[in-house]
Parts: sequence; C-alpha cells; structure tokens
Amino acid sequence: MPASYADRLYRTRRRALVDHLRERGISNERVLNAIEAVPRHAFVEPAFQERAYEDEALPIGRSQTISQPFTVAYQTSLLDPQPGERILEVGTGSGYQAAVLCEMEAQVFSVERHKALLERAKRTLKQLSYRVRTRHNDGTQGWPGLAPYHGILVTAGAQEVPQPLLDQLRPDGGRLIIPVGPEGEHVMHRIVRTDEDTYEHETLGTFRFVPLVPES
Repeated sequence: MPASYADRLYRTRRRALVDHLRERGISNERVLNAIEAVPRHAFVEPAFQERAYEDEALPIGRSQTISQPFTVAYQTSLLDPQPGERILEVGTGSGYQAAVLCEMEAQVFSVERHKALLERAKRTLKQLSYRVRTRHNDGTQGWPGLAPYHGILVTAGAQEVPQPLLDQLRPDGGRLIIPVGPEGEHVMHRIVRTDEDTYEHETLGTFRFVPLVPES
C-alpha cells in the first residue's frame, strides 16, 4: 500500500490502541502519548504487521515476544520515568519498550542476551532515531558500569529478584519494576530503594512473560 496511506492507517490504529488502553485503566497521559507516538509495526515481524496494534504479544524469534501493549503501558506507568532520568531496560527484545521510554525523554540503556535480537533492535531503533545504549550480556547482572539508575525495568519473568539489579538502583528512590514467579504466573513487583540498605516492596497484578534466563 502507498506509504502515506499506510502511515495514516497506522496512526489511526495507534489512536484506537490508546483509547483501548485508557479503557483498561491506563491513566498516565505521558505513557499514553508515548504509546501513540511509537510505530509498533516497525518492531514486529513483517508477517505480523497487520496485527501490530492489537493488544497482544507477538513472536519476534528466538522464542521471544514483543510484549502486549497493555503490559508495556502498565510497566511504564509503574516506573513513571521522568525526562532525563537514567533508565536500564533488562531485555531489549524488539526494541519497542526502549522506544517508549525514549519518547518519555529518559536516557535509556538496554541489555539483551540474544545477540541476533539485539542487532535487529539496534537497527530498528537507529532507523527511527531513538538513542539507546545497548549491551549484549546477561540481563540478571544489569549493567553495573553505568549504574546507578533512577529506574530499572525488566521485560522477562524472573524466578527471584536479582540482587545485582537492586544494587544498581539509586539509593534516593530508584525504582525496579520486575515480574517474579513461576512461568505463566509472574507477579509484578515494584521495589523502591529508599537508602543504601532499605527497600519498599509492592506486589501487583499477575502477567505472563518469557523467562528471564541467566547465563550458566
């Protein structure tokens, strides 16, 4: 289809997706504006582009998925990144979540263990002019060389909260958003580091994520 028509169509679908997310309870307007701005269809496989603005996870290869838009909006709302904050994403995947964080004017750093996925995400992000520093590494270890972070957002389900991620939070309110639990029953956790040795812990809804797998 002609590019101009496709652009108009995708913009219409993004607006409809935002309306849907608002109906589902997402109320952070900055998050909704970011979701509306990011061309999700650019981050999915060509075979799934017609479904890019449906509220569902889609496969991206390597047994990984691009997260459901509601999940992205929910986690981002919990993190509530502010302009200029240093945010670490664990699990680059397609690059879509990183793009949403960029739209919210955060400084974004992202770690991914699947090199092929990371290389593809880097190309997509660059083509769309999103500035994200990336690293091919075990996400459970975070990125200590660039710590501390105002926020860390984990896009895969962990068996337990990795201590290195807690250690890399700023001690003046750094936030960690991470799904934890057995496969298929991941409970969303929001952990705030209030000083060097103190953390406030909140558990929220249940979600389904691909597993966060440490390097053996």
